[in-house]
Amino acid sequence: MEKMPVITKMEVVPIAGFDSIVLNIGGAHSPIFTRTLVILHDSSGAVGVGETHGGEDMKVLLDAAVPFVEGRSISDYKNIIRTVRENRQGSCGIGGMNFCDMKMFRCTMPVEIAIEAALLDLLGKHMNVPVCSLLGDGKQRDEVEILGYLFYILDKNKTDLPYRDESDSPNPWFRRRNQPATTHEDLVEIAQAVNEQYGISNFKLKAGVFEGFYEMETIRAIKKAFPESRVNIDPNACWSLDQAIAYCKDASAYLAYAEDPCGPEDGYSGREILREFKNATGCRVATNMVTVNMRQLYHTISLGSVDIILADPVFWGLQDSVTVGRLLNEWRLTWGSHSNNHFDVTLAMYVQCAAAAPGNPTPMDTHYIWQDGQGVTKEPMQIKNGKIRIPDAPGLGVELDMKKVEEANALYNKLVETCGTAVRNDALAMQYFIPNWERAKGVPTMVR
Repeated sequence: MEKMPVITKMEVVPIAGFDSIVLNIGGAHSPIFTRTLVILHDSSGAVGVGETHGGEDMKVLLDAAVPFVEGRSISDYKNIIRTVRENRQGSCGIGGMNFCDMKMFRCTMPVEIAIEAALLDLLGKHMNVPVCSLLGDGKQRDEVEILGYLFYILDKNKTDLPYRDESDSPNPWFRRRNQPATTHEDLVEIAQAVNEQYGISNFKLKAGVFEGFYEMETIRAIKKAFPESRVNIDPNACWSLDQAIAYCKDASAYLAYAEDPCGPEDGYSGREILREFKNATGCRVATNMVTVNMRQLYHTISLGSVDIILADPVFWGLQDSVTVGRLLNEWRLTWGSHSNNHFDVTLAMYVQCAAAAPGNPTPMDTHYIWQDGQGVTKEPMQIKNGKIRIPDAPGLGVELDMKKVEEANALYNKLVETCGTAVRNDALAMQYFIPNWERAKGVPTMVR
């Protein structure tokens, strides 16, 4: 009987990439975003990889997990993950994000997720099957539909921050994603550029930026330009319940879903408030904020708060994300995946989970269209005709390009050396446009 490989080395590699000056409720994205790779080597010579959120805290916690991983058989991966979870030091555990703030990402990410992905990558390679075949009831589909994530964008030239300059790129989308976009027409133009580049025809607008009626007008403009599309909005619980009802009371005819339109208020939880929003508007509701673990899932379902759970594998873990999909399918609800800035390893993790989720998942969120062109794998997955096809290769279906990994690691180290920290600060760029700008709960970014 063939002996299962053991893990001989675990590497934790912080990496960084460039971003656009896009807007969200926390401000404007910093010019550089950070992530963390976990690279596992086994005794057969195979390499497995996983990706999660970045920053010094994540690296410290992942480094502390090394003794619980090295020397273990890849077949024991579930016990490895459990051991890491039980011995986790520090505050990186799931709590929920009723008040959306980038600082909270440092304390809401389970550190074991990147390890789980790397272990599944190794196990898939050993068994010669894709990771999706190891999740839930196995592979459900050959391709995964992708959602186009749209953002309002500020003028990077009004700052002296090191935002990327792709003005000379031969790629029309790469040029457009760095240019200002604050009008309805601008956002339609961005949607058209995304459609032309990737074939994507379903969209989500990151809201909580301007006054809500204005943002709903943007949604209507996108829907008018793409009448067959599913168009969604995500204000990250910026709106009060009364505001959300006013903005969306007639929107169910053209809005596919509202993602976390409102949050906790007046002593009621976000789950209770979302139930009231559904009652008042008839709109379908999605969340990635009030339901990020199994206990919260129970209360959400008990209240009938939402229709769609965006079970981001980097929050839930790959196995649990697909488990949520199986439960939702039995309950006639919908699975989806939330996203934030990420490299192509996370994209592969998302796609493998989406391929294993049963039923009819909603098109998968990804920020990757904003990071496209700076991958750390040799052949990043490609979005074509609005979909990503599951690779024939085993495991996650990607192979690291170590030269690119080294370049991304060097950028991370330069960021820390220059700024003294890798913690993302979305308030900094905003202060170039609105003096002394600070994040204010329930107040849209550009409303001061």
